Amino acid sequence: MAISGIADKGLADAFAARRAGLLLHPTSLPGPGEHGDLGPEAYRFVDFLQSAGCSVWQMLPLGPTHADRSPYQCLSVHAGNSELISLQALSDEGWLEHGDDRPPPDRGARQARLEAAYNGFLSHGTDAQRAEYRRFVEHHRAWLDDYALYTALRAEHQDRAWLDWPISLRDRQPAALEEAYRRLAGPIEQARFEQFVFDRQWHDLRRYANERGVLLFGDMPIFVAHDSAEVWAHREFFALDAQGRQEVVAGVPPDYFSETGQRWGNPHYRWDRLEADGFGWWVQRMATQLRLFDLTRVDHFRGFQAYWEIPAEAQTAIDGRWVEAPGEALFTRLHEHFHQLPLVAEDLGYITPEVEALRRQFALPGMKVLQFAFGGGPDNPYLPHNHELLSVVYTGTHDNDTTVGWFNALADEAEAYVRDYLAAPKEAMPWPLIRAALASVAQLAVLPMQDVMALGSEHRMNVPGVSSDNWRWRFEWDQVPADAATRLHHLVGLYGRALR
Repeated sequence: MAISGIADKGLADAFAARRAGLLLHPTSLPGPGEHGDLGPEAYRFVDFLQSAGCSVWQMLPLGPTHADRSPYQCLSVHAGNSELISLQALSDEGWLEHGDDRPPPDRGARQARLEAAYNGFLSHGTDAQRAEYRRFVEHHRAWLDDYALYTALRAEHQDRAWLDWPISLRDRQPAALEEAYRRLAGPIEQARFEQFVFDRQWHDLRRYANERGVLLFGDMPIFVAHDSAEVWAHREFFALDAQGRQEVVAGVPPDYFSETGQRWGNPHYRWDRLEADGFGWWVQRMATQLRLFDLTRVDHFRGFQAYWEIPAEAQTAIDGRWVEAPGEALFTRLHEHFHQLPLVAEDLGYITPEVEALRRQFALPGMKVLQFAFGGGPDNPYLPHNHELLSVVYTGTHDNDTTVGWFNALADEAEAYVRDYLAAPKEAMPWPLIRAALASVAQLAVLPMQDVMALGSEHRMNVPGVSSDNWRWRFEWDQVPADAATRLHHLVGLYGRALR
């Protein structure tokens, strides 16, 4: 079934037919290490998707994280998280000695294994692999050199933010940078190598998925972490003072998730300077996303029309204000450059007619979250009878409770309303909500892996506004019901979303 406007707006094959997918970040994959990686379990998950009739694997941003592990506050918008590198794959390449692919006890030991792999690459890499490495470094030099130097300096300063480095390095004085390149040549080359390995392993996985009809669906945060390579290297594009401190910070006003709003703390853009530069910074960022993914969710899409600006000294998000952004000019430029933009707009929260007009102008699918549907009466836009083709429907997202947890927390009256609407007086959650998502007219339906496993609140990925104990959820294959793939495959086929 074709959708008017899709072909010329760049969603191409992703939305040309009804599809189903699962939401799971690679860190949540099983395995012997501290978290999942791009090794055998990632390939097994692709096989699970295929067996369930699902043709989309959605995940969170892939960038290197700070200590809190939030993928929405990354150290770079271009780099991949080296902690996702499969040590087993490095051993298979012959770059790690047998036994060094065992799970390291901590991050320090893991880093030592990656350094050993680089030495192994220098000793045992083929001429073709060395040439491939040189091509990678040259092709990505525009961001890779800054990132490699930034990570080397950050490690040298005990992981302190660039704002707290010596002034000569903080302010990128040429003589200080030149000396740092000489002094830290080894760690800089190590960082480049790790990005090469991540890229290599990622594209091997993407190729495996695509060959089996599975598309990879990524996520791009609108904002950038203050302590990141891009803010350090391009301060002119961010609302910072002469010392690099934030003048205003990003967030959202009070909403469903928080009575005081959310103070994310990211620096805001100087949109006038980005626009005067032809949005070159954004063109480069989008190029990275298109290289990694078949489809990308743009987080906090409404911020491209107007963003919530909070004084840096404010403790909560309450005392902010809306400021207009040049979203139309930006997306026009991106379309001119790329022609095809396989994007999905995260349009949750406070959405105005102006935000909706911007999304529709560029024919971007929006999001429908069923956990938000059962309040406000029959006009609620998240109720299935109000959905539209150009959208992605979810039972819940990484920011929601699991469907079982959400349903168990409902008051009796609300629970009765949900069961009445879904015509499911007795069937156990989450399957009635899964059925509603798959039956929706929306072209793409995505289910969190926790819902396929019928898990409770203790298995949620993130609690917005809470700064600790997030992003750590993992599953084991023995937790997956034996009939999960078969049951899901039946429903996916029943509602016309089967893998093609």
